[in-house]
Amino acid sequence: MFTLRTAKAQPEYVTYKERYKVDLPLQMAECEANYLRLTKLLALSHSAGVQQQSSHEFRFIVARGEQHWLHVLRIIERSPYTTTLELSREAVGFSSGWLAMPRLTLRMYHDAKLAEVLAWEGHKRLRPRYEYPNQAMYHSDEKYQLNRFLGEWLKVCLEHGHSMDPHICFE
Repeated sequence: MFTLRTAKAQPEYVTYKERYKVDLPLQMAECEANYLRLTKLLALSHSAGVQQQSSHEFRFIVARGEQHWLHVLRIIERSPYTTTLELSREAVGFSSGWLAMPRLTLRMYHDAKLAEVLAWEGHKRLRPRYEYPNQAMYHSDEKYQLNRFLGEWLKVCLEHGHSMDPHICFE
């Protein structure tokens, strides 16, 4: 009559990867830390009298070893509850295509005290999770990785950054 099918035992070398689940508290903690870092960096830049081309652009140098990088933090849009910024970096003295840092577009949410990456080098509207593989070959946690990268970048800026005036230092 009917035969009952039983699941075949899978060999040990076959593994199934679970679908990525967004860890919202972890992502919010990273965004909160980035907001604090950006706020501190902007306050230091503003109070230290860092050279500015306009009132919406802050320039400072980060030195690591013998190499110096010029960082530009430019305010693109400002509203009562949000500020949109662009963060870029270029080497001083030499240029190398493979050492180029991506240009990040950031948004600071002042009411929630959060800062996140909106876009990088033309990649816009990042989703919190991607199925893998996907057309753009994003990692499943691409948004979290970019926010974490921003946090590490800002941390280096705060620890090793200084104004273009040699008498003023961020530390």
